[in-house]
Amino acid sequence: MSQPQSHQTISAGTILIEKSTLLPGTLGLENGPAESGWAALVNLPDRHQLEEKLSAAGWRFFLMAGAIRTIGFGFARRTMIQSALKRLIAAVRLQKCNCLEIDAIRTRSFLGLPYVCLSAHSRHIQSGLVFGNHKGV
Repeated sequence: MSQPQSHQTISAGTILIEKSTLLPGTLGLENGPAESGWAALVNLPDRHQLEEKLSAAGWRFFLMAGAIRTIGFGFARRTMIQSALKRLIAAVRLQKCNCLEIDAIRTRSFLGLPYVCLSAHSRHIQSGLVFGNHKGV
């Protein structure tokens, strides 16, 4: 059984959405790792296109101030990215958000041990005007 290679599609600008998030119309999600429950947006990969589509449908795309940064150690890039992503997703959930936007991915090493630095912003998609109010406009 092979897992989707979502780590290969993750780069600066990638938008990941919690799979249980209600979305307007036909915003398509790529299949992501089952254990995370989050997936990359595929047919609107650009944040500006997504904002326009959501706005046209009367929905909001909130941005939380302050970047979230985390690291993942290891020798395999996939493992490093997946472990860092798990920590990013946990931080986003603590902020009660259902979406995140990757700002940067940097590979580094310390004393010969490679690691990856992930930076992202929490985002939230909903139909209401007030953050956290899911009852509609």
